[in-house]
Amino acid sequence: MNKEVLDFVVEKSKELIAAHTCSAEAREAAQAWINAVGTENEAEQTERYIAELEEDIVTVEGLEAFAESEMGAKVFGEDAPNVAAHAREIKAAGAKYCDCPACAAVEAILQKKEELLK
Repeated sequence: MNKEVLDFVVEKSKELIAAHTCSAEAREAAQAWINAVGTENEAEQTERYIAELEEDIVTVEGLEAFAESEMGAKVFGEDAPNVAAHAREIKAAGAKYCDCPACAAVEAILQKKEELLK
């Protein structure tokens, strides 16, 4: 992978780690990948990282359904209807994924998936 792609993914991975909406598993995978860059474990960690990111990214449909669920009401509280409405708005605008900081970073990283796996 070229240096420009590597630098971009490292930066987005750091954004992911810092995101308050990032799952513990994604945070650990991001850090493990960053630690493996330039080592003999890089290819293996890249595959694991991509798999974790693909598992964790939330679709707009998933966000809407979660916000409208009992668990979503517990997580988002009074804001749950607003989160569901936001999901419908961004979906209508063409978004495929949730636009929280973690999902936005994951989406950007996954756009570089082919270069990462070379």
